[in-house]
Amino acid sequence: MNAILFKCNRLVRAAALLALVFLGACNARQAHPEIAVVLDDQVAAWNRGDLDGFMAGYWKNDDLTFETANGVTKGWQAVLERYRKRYATREQMGTLRFRDLVISRTGPDAAEASGRWEVRAADGRSSGHFYLTMRQIDGAWVIVKDRTTSD
Repeated sequence: MNAILFKCNRLVRAAALLALVFLGACNARQAHPEIAVVLDDQVAAWNRGDLDGFMAGYWKNDDLTFETANGVTKGWQAVLERYRKRYATREQMGTLRFRDLVISRTGPDAAEASGRWEVRAADGRSSGHFYLTMRQIDGAWVIVKDRTTSD
């Protein structure tokens, strides 16, 4: 009887832990809407073909950092030019989607966000992970560091 209760307890604890992990992922937008809206606005701008609107989510400063396996790009204007070179046409931009979003406040004006990104365009599909450092600057949440990987 004790062995059965022990196994039941383990199953209940495992199910509870799984539920907490699932709910945490589902509630990232609800727990931190002031941060999630920045990312949602970026997706909406991208899907309209509006790179300038997409870039509104980034800190418009020379200290903005964008890291990929190909190197580091510094500065808002340089990051915009990088995007314009890679996604010169609306067709190349395709449709952007973020998923598996996790947002963590690391201070009163600091947060980290991570998740998966996917772009589906006429020339195929690309995807990867993103890891963002965000700050609240002059009352607005912006990305100050973007570390993006590709699958």
